[in-house]
Amino acid sequence: MRNLVSRIASAVLVCSSLPALADEASIRKSIAERMPDAPKIDEVRPSPVPGIWEIRLGNEIRYTDSTGTFLFEGEIFDLKARKNLTGDRIAQLSRIDFASLPFKDAVVWKNGNGKRRIAVFADPNCGFCKLFEKGLQEINDVTVYTFVIPILANDSREKARAIWCAKDNANAWRGWMLKGVLPVTPAASCDAAAIDRNLALSRSSRVNATPAIFLEDGSRIAGAVSPAELEKRLKVLVSSSSTTPPTQDSRMLSIM
Repeated sequence: MRNLVSRIASAVLVCSSLPALADEASIRKSIAERMPDAPKIDEVRPSPVPGIWEIRLGNEIRYTDSTGTFLFEGEIFDLKARKNLTGDRIAQLSRIDFASLPFKDAVVWKNGNGKRRIAVFADPNCGFCKLFEKGLQEINDVTVYTFVIPILANDSREKARAIWCAKDNANAWRGWMLKGVLPVTPAASCDAAAIDRNLALSRSSRVNATPAIFLEDGSRIAGAVSPAELEKRLKVLVSSSSTTPPTQDSRMLSIM
């Protein structure tokens, strides 16, 4: 009798999932027919709003109806919970497993005891990266892992290689980013394969602009935030280990 009940319950679950699967298939088919040149859709899933479906393209979110006839761009706000649901979803998609990062391929330096850690993807020709690097010098008790990725200019790889191959690549990195002093051209025998590994890592982590900053909880900060803002995020990260602070999107508050 128990086996029969179990089989019936399993059958109900399977049947209840069929409409969702059918909607996903019809949405993919409809959009492919109407937008043949559109980027590959990575995921189709129900949104928090009944009747509206989420379409994910990498880390980008779009919305559609259950037939794939209408396409919506924008953000969904939960007025009752005062939350930006689209922003929360993108933040979730942008997270990484910080502990699994290949730190051996990073340029590493620290201030103070270095107990707080951040990872940064940066290009040696990135002006905003230089601005962020300057601000980082004001942050105490931090270890910074910089994954150098040459993505902006023709000579970015040359500069990245010169920095990586320097005897003290941490000083070389900060010397270039803070003072504009580039190390001498390295020997041809220098193993700079880490640069290519960093590029592959940036692609798998969906990093397409610099600086991209990651905190120890895996959350991402896009762009050169100020030292004050970074310090605030780091303090929230520490406090969240014991309590979870309320989250309210500033744009959510502005429309209330």
